[in-house]
Amino acid sequence: MSWEHNERYSRQILFRGIGAEGQKRLSAAHVAVVGCGATGSATASLLSRAGVGAIRIIDRDYVEPSNLQRQTLFQESDARESLPKAIAAARRIAGFNSQIVVEPRVADLTPENIDVLLEGVQLILDGTDNFETRYLVNDYSVKAAVPWIYAAAVGSYGATLNVIPGTTACLACIFPDSPTGIVETCETAGVLGSAVNLVASIETTEALKFLVGATETIRRTLLSWDVWTNENAEIQAGKPHVGCRACGERDFVHLEGEGRPHITLCGRNSVQIHERQRPVDFGEMSERLKPHGTVRHNDFVLKFWREPYEMTLFSDGRAIIKGTTDTGVARSLYARFVGS
Repeated sequence: MSWEHNERYSRQILFRGIGAEGQKRLSAAHVAVVGCGATGSATASLLSRAGVGAIRIIDRDYVEPSNLQRQTLFQESDARESLPKAIAAARRIAGFNSQIVVEPRVADLTPENIDVLLEGVQLILDGTDNFETRYLVNDYSVKAAVPWIYAAAVGSYGATLNVIPGTTACLACIFPDSPTGIVETCETAGVLGSAVNLVASIETTEALKFLVGATETIRRTLLSWDVWTNENAEIQAGKPHVGCRACGERDFVHLEGEGRPHITLCGRNSVQIHERQRPVDFGEMSERLKPHGTVRHNDFVLKFWREPYEMTLFSDGRAIIKGTTDTGVARSLYARFVGS
């Protein structure tokens, strides 16, 4: 390692749990962060500063002003330009650590693309905001024997779980079914940046343990903590549960995509349309849409406003339509202005 490298990470190398050999392992590591919102951006930032050599950031969304309260890799110019979060994160990380490789992927993780998007990584970190994607990652993790770390934060509450296939419990062991009924989200309950950063710090620390080979110190519980009420709890997760759908019966229903919708609610009074992939020429599309509303685009997204709706179109044909939670309305708008 170069003098510059050793100087940059000198305080981390001094830490007995990592040392010079651990830092070499971090430099050679390749991880994926799925979702780059609040938890994901904090985790990606911490991993980058710790010197993890290659970080693949996968995110389907773009930066908005409401993100800036807690999503630490973004700034006001990113929101003004509606930059995809993966792109904005990669640019910001390059500004404070040019020694590592960041691979931005502007995509919605699905059963169809998960093998490609997660190929070659040795650890997956959760920065998502929905259980549909988490169960998908869990299925992939168990089937491919790639460890992952679950992490979530809403309100003042955060939770995290390490999943090491064949060794610990998986997400489906702890939560056999996706939560039903009213589930609080950042859109309904808000979220404290401090809760996000607590969970991200714990998730990142567990990732560092795994990457440097300190497996004996990896936590084997589902940990939850409320930073406002100071309540905390741990549930044992040291062994796979007998009869677990995923790691016991190896029934990967989420990975197989059974019943997975192609039109989904994605929070903030929005619907995501991802029925099929189609390359979009933003220049041509911009000219087509100008007579029907306000339109602008950059290299990554096209924004189209037609009151009371706002459409964000990505280069692969995926769109987020803001201003409705009615999938029928969203599909109709997409077909009318983009095509069926």
